[in-house]
Amino acid sequence: MSKYKVCVYTICLNEEKFVDRWYESMKEADEIYVLDTGSTDNTVEKLKEKGVHVEVKKIEPWRFDVARNQSLKLVPEDTDICVCTDLDEVFLPGWRDELEKAWHDNTTRLRYIYNWYLDENNNPIISFYYEKIHKRLGYSWYHPVHEILKYDGVETFNVTDNIILNHYPDRTKSRSSYLPLLEISVKEDPNDDRNMHYLGREYMYYGKYNEAIDTLIKHLNLENATWKDERCASMRFIGRCYKYLKRYDEAKMWLLKAIKEAPYLRDPYMEMALLYYSLEDYDNTIHYVNLALNIKSHTKSYINETFSFGYTPYDLLSISYYNKGEIKISKVFLEKAIKIEPNDERLNNNLKIINEKLKETTE
Repeated sequence: MSKYKVCVYTICLNEEKFVDRWYESMKEADEIYVLDTGSTDNTVEKLKEKGVHVEVKKIEPWRFDVARNQSLKLVPEDTDICVCTDLDEVFLPGWRDELEKAWHDNTTRLRYIYNWYLDENNNPIISFYYEKIHKRLGYSWYHPVHEILKYDGVETFNVTDNIILNHYPDRTKSRSSYLPLLEISVKEDPNDDRNMHYLGREYMYYGKYNEAIDTLIKHLNLENATWKDERCASMRFIGRCYKYLKRYDEAKMWLLKAIKEAPYLRDPYMEMALLYYSLEDYDNTIHYVNLALNIKSHTKSYINETFSFGYTPYDLLSISYYNKGEIKISKVFLEKAIKIEPNDERLNNNLKIINEKLKETTE
């Protein structure tokens, strides 16, 4: 018999293609509540067919925190544990039993594993702790985008590695609302370090490099911007912006700052390697990739880059050695890259080129 009443809640818009998979994952809960914000496809009908409690309400002007709070209001107040997910997320089976084990009567929130990015073989590339499982009363969502939970008392966190949530996003979905919402968020709370960092990153994604640099420097100057991983990321992004602006000396300067800020992370070394690779400086490319590969641990942080722990380090080494004329060494590293990404067409074409080159030298 279950010790706690557990309810899943979420928001959605035009996600009919995810409904079946999501429901099968979430049905271990006692009840499921969904706020649909105006779907024009069959999302609502499909959810209702499965017995999900659905309410339709348009949020204008759109804010994620307002929508999340409206969806939370759907959850009965006698619920012990609320589980907030999105329709593009999937729990591994058995999560409910693990939740019962990890939750104590004094727990207010639970941290669990979130695989934000998985490769085509379902291997996690970027993983970190998520904390969207919480008690029903006392919590509210804040910030118009990249919204966070706040509690009106003293929080008590528990942590489990036995609950795993996988993320399978629709990468065709527009992020166009994020930038204006982040600008609103920073205007509302200019001392919030996380959203200042996110805003700078978003400017970079949009190619607004000077705005990105200014905003990321603001992030670094905030008193509460003390998390070294995130500070390192801001420095890397500043370096990346200068690279795009072809101001390479400033790019190198900021990437060296990033390495000094968090020398335990692969990302700043790989960022520097990618800079030197773009400059066709293959000796320095090799140097910084090797420094990155010396770091074996993979911290559970959203900051991690996909290019740091995939095939990219070996790909860069292979191309660099090839351009230095060291074809046999190039092949060794290329084979390591292909082992990680066996179906990558470019990598396999590179192997054909290398084998032909080696054949020429032996004839």
